[in-house]
Amino acid sequence: MGAVTIVLVHSPFVGPGSWSAVGEELRRGGRSVAVPSLVDALTNPSPLHSALAGAVADAVPGPAILVVHSGAGPLVPAVVDLAPAQIENVIFVDATLPHPGRRWVDTVPAELAGQLTGRVGPDGLLPRWHEWFPPEAMAELVPAERARVEFCADVPRVPLRYLEEIAPGSDAWQDLRCGYVQLSAAYEDAAVEAGRAGWPVARVDGHHLSGVTDPAVVAAAIARMSDAL
Repeated sequence: MGAVTIVLVHSPFVGPGSWSAVGEELRRGGRSVAVPSLVDALTNPSPLHSALAGAVADAVPGPAILVVHSGAGPLVPAVVDLAPAQIENVIFVDATLPHPGRRWVDTVPAELAGQLTGRVGPDGLLPRWHEWFPPEAMAELVPAERARVEFCADVPRVPLRYLEEIAPGSDAWQDLRCGYVQLSAAYEDAAVEAGRAGWPVARVDGHHLSGVTDPAVVAAAIARMSDAL
């Protein structure tokens, strides 16, 4: 069971701490786990999709199952292109599906894209992800104050140029066995699309940050899916 490493990839819009508790649960269950950080790659002057994918590929120690959350989903094609021999399977957890050839701003409602681009600072950086929403929304998602403070402290500011980059990637990732774990209603469309593609789909009664608030439940879902692929 320890031969394949589960690589937990956080969304570029949040920090690696969003996976910390899930990683601990998986290790307690005997799994080998890696949790790469994408934060430093966000300061790279090169195309950010490539820099972020490189940060993930560099953390893959050998045979691996790639587990991506939320906004990390679109990075999958580029990561697989960089580490084709290592990535054996991919599990999307409440994640956006890949959209090669399209920009992030073209995949979300125009109202959200307009709100975010209108709040970019003079440094070209977006507000931190948790600042996109009213404070009460974060308190509802993560009621425990300590966990909420730790989560928010880990969140980077993302350059606007990342939202406007065309996502790279090939179709090589589609040759891999993939699965989808849905945590929230917001990702129902992605889960349905995954099911139509023939992927196994598991639905957890939770919310988008259940990995922070209910790590044992999310870890168990990932473990079951990894065993099923």
